[in-house]
Amino acid sequence: MTVLLKDQLESLMGLLELTMPENLFVESELLQQKKYNAGNGAGIVFPTVLIPSPKFGDRNLKEAIRDQKPWMESVLHKTGAILFRGFSSVSSASDFNDVVEAFGYDELPYVGGAAPRTNVVGRVFTSNESPPDQKIPFHHEMAQVPKFPLKVFFFCEVEPKIGGETPIVLSHVIYDKMKQKYPDFVDRLEEHGLLYTRVLGEDDDPSSPIGRGWVSTFLTKDKVIAAERAAKLGMKLEWTNDGLKTVMGPIPAIKFDETRKRKIWFNSMVAAYTGWEDARNDPVKAVTFGDGTPLPANVIHDCLKILEEESVAVPWQKGDVLLLDNLAVLHARRPFEPPRRVLASLCT
Repeated sequence: MTVLLKDQLESLMGLLELTMPENLFVESELLQQKKYNAGNGAGIVFPTVLIPSPKFGDRNLKEAIRDQKPWMESVLHKTGAILFRGFSSVSSASDFNDVVEAFGYDELPYVGGAAPRTNVVGRVFTSNESPPDQKIPFHHEMAQVPKFPLKVFFFCEVEPKIGGETPIVLSHVIYDKMKQKYPDFVDRLEEHGLLYTRVLGEDDDPSSPIGRGWVSTFLTKDKVIAAERAAKLGMKLEWTNDGLKTVMGPIPAIKFDETRKRKIWFNSMVAAYTGWEDARNDPVKAVTFGDGTPLPANVIHDCLKILEEESVAVPWQKGDVLLLDNLAVLHARRPFEPPRRVLASLCT
């Protein structure tokens, strides 16, 4: 018997047309959903929105996930994002943790990330704790470090009073548009990658969207251990009197998605250039080409415009669970008027 490699199996999985279990789920709509041509006459609606079927009954979402994981993974592979809405069995952080564990993915420790976060329960953390009036620009989760999550889960425990949507956008669409409009720039990105520079204090700064201090970044108060963990990430450290400077890279800014056989825009370039700003950090210096030369401001801001135009802003409702394929989808956060509590979990 021929044994297929894992990546071959994953590629084949994307070609399978598994049937929706109509006794469990019904597809719903969002106002801003995008429709893309996937080739061969097939279309993709982004994101997929699943609500409980009238036949769902008193089933628990975590049990339905365990029963239908192959089908759900085929949907995620096709569209990149699934929003589960209207499932009464998901109302707390603990319920959300059960949903994450039902998928069976391994947990990814949050080492090297920039956002201030707090563990809530099990594998569940707060999402970025930066002030509500601040916008968080588009990014792939932890794209600025070599080891990043493959799946990102979000859960709305308290829906926003006003605003607070999570815009999402397909990475390969951004790559295609940027390659068409700025071919020389994209070629330079592919050749040189990106350098990310960040200055950290010892403790977290909740007033900053990148306010994670070096103690929580490396999960230790020991500078020797922090240096060892940074080295494993390929990160250079420069200690200062009141903190340290981290330099990461060059990191590839364009990747090839093996399971979907296409190039993707996988970086935190726009997020760093437009959002990595606080008392310690200048966003223009936060990211450069991998050879150290500055990025062209006009191209970065035009890329942000393209990201906004192609995005779908998910308006949160209490109990929503959003699953993103981190290779396929970038995400952001719009400012909001409290209350709002959205939790997250990162998986490999």
